[in-house]
Formats: sequence, C-alpha cells, structure tokens
Amino acid sequence: MMPQLVTVRVTNPDGRPIRFWVPIIPVVLVFSPILVLAVLVAAVACLAYRISVLRALVSGWRFISALPGTRVDLKEGHTAFLVIIR
Repeated sequence: MMPQLVTVRVTNPDGRPIRFWVPIIPVVLVFSPILVLAVLVAAVACLAYRISVLRALVSGWRFISALPGTRVDLKEGHTAFLVIIR
C-alpha cells in the first residue's frame, strides 16, 4: 500500500515543536506530469544500461510500498527533526 501521510516535527532550540502534515495523494497528483517524465527517463536509462525495465519498475513500487511505518529521527544540539511516514 502506498504511503498516505507524512508527519514532520521540528523542535526549535527554545523547545517549541512545529508540526505539519503532508498528504501524499494531492502531492502526487500535482507532480504527476513530472513523475511521468521521471519514469520515462528511468526506462530509457534502464534500456541504456541493459537492465530489465519491468523489474526496475516493480522494485521501485515495492520500495514505495514498504515506506509506511518508517520513522526518521535526527537530533543535533537543541534542534530535533522527526519524519514519520504513514
């Protein structure tokens, strides 16, 4: 299943967190022309390097489908950055 929501939380040095949510479906719809172009460029690159286009597309889709549940937590000094993909 494709990720549906990305939650981002940034904690400032003064300790106040800033949270925002990014819904994935509207972002994909807005950037769909660029995504189509990127898939075509990737297919041409696969053909140039003699890689199976179908296998590359399936592998990319499996990677995107495995993203839900991913949590990235970075801390540097008093600043913290958290990304959760649901």
